[in-house]
Amino acid sequence: MSTDEAQETATDDSGEATADVADGIDHQVAMVLDLNKCIGCQTCTMACKTLWTEGEGREYMYWNNVETKPGEGYPRGWEEKGGGWQSAERSERSPGEIPSQEDYGEAWEFNHSEIFYDESDEPLRPQGDDPEWGPNWDEDQGAGEYPNSYYFYLPRICNHCTHPTCVEACPRKAVYKREEDGIVLIDQERCRGYRYCVEGCPYKKVYYNAVTKTSEKCVFCFPRLEGEGADGEVHPPACASECPPQLRLVGYLDDEDGPIYKLVEEYGVALPLHPEFETAPNVYYVPPYAPPQHSGDGETIDVERIPRTYLEELFGEAVHDALDTIERHRDRVRRGGESELMDILTSENPAQQYRLEVFDDA
Repeated sequence: MSTDEAQETATDDSGEATADVADGIDHQVAMVLDLNKCIGCQTCTMACKTLWTEGEGREYMYWNNVETKPGEGYPRGWEEKGGGWQSAERSERSPGEIPSQEDYGEAWEFNHSEIFYDESDEPLRPQGDDPEWGPNWDEDQGAGEYPNSYYFYLPRICNHCTHPTCVEACPRKAVYKREEDGIVLIDQERCRGYRYCVEGCPYKKVYYNAVTKTSEKCVFCFPRLEGEGADGEVHPPACASECPPQLRLVGYLDDEDGPIYKLVEEYGVALPLHPEFETAPNVYYVPPYAPPQHSGDGETIDVERIPRTYLEELFGEAVHDALDTIERHRDRVRRGGESELMDILTSENPAQQYRLEVFDDA
């Protein structure tokens, strides 16, 4: 399918929406991330960086990043920079802001040679002037007061949204959703680097390459899904397969026997990030639990450590039902009962975690 065919109903020359780009998508691929398993090791970040963004002009790009919440994230303050839609009917795009280079942080060069070859006693540090911001600048910095402070990790990639504003914003029709799986891609031949896609994405997961003068973003490792590797086998995205605690599940939303459908649709415990942006993300999160709070003398008290009000800011009102559902199923297992939900969330079977061949013959 050509880019023109994929995009012919996406936008008119003014950039106003003319049809829903989700129409005609055969099967929407999706990912669920269980935040209760993330240890902030950044292995997913490095897997993505090594595979996709080592080239010139991509030094500052992290298509996958893991940020500490509460925190400003990457790029800095992305949640306040705008984008998305202004109404439930998605009749008008919300104006957004293009992050500055300072918001992303510089691509630092470190003093590795001094430490490894010159036997220097200097600590590991960036070369040149002391940096003022960068990815993971606020890593492991939490909220609350001791002994009830808290933080958790939030891995982020492009959400490959059902109603992507990056697609609608591009006057060149260079950004499109693939018909076969709903992955959002940028046609590098059509892109002219106007950066309306960067402005329009409320998650700020589209990046501008100042060397090639084009926009780039996560491609959901689609060559791996298509079996284009050396072994000819289908593999999940690198951020998922390389994750040490295996917190990501990948599959199709309409696979009713798969874990994605069950977690998102059946049990309702996997939620989109910032649903108020109205782009309908296809990356979902199982919200984090934390140990209960403690009193000043060390006694456990019946107060949640991570305030639900904060989680509601991230995942919407549905977070209350999601956490209550998880707690009921956890209690059921503690009492010796069975729970399909807990089986899914604790499965170590790759065939269960990654169901990517189910529609191959469709």
